Amino acid sequence: MFQVKKTLGRTLSLRDHTVQISEIYAIIIALNKLAGLGMAKIKVIV
Repeated sequence: MFQVKKTLGRTLSLRDHTVQISEIYAIIIALNKLAGLGMAKIKVIV
């Protein structure tokens, strides 16, 4: 989590609540993309 905060910022930079929610969604999307890059691609052979 430290590396995530270091990369994406320690705090929310905007003061408006609705914009903070948008910023959180952007961080979640970035985390999901980073997690997807780390997952192995598996092929099922039947």
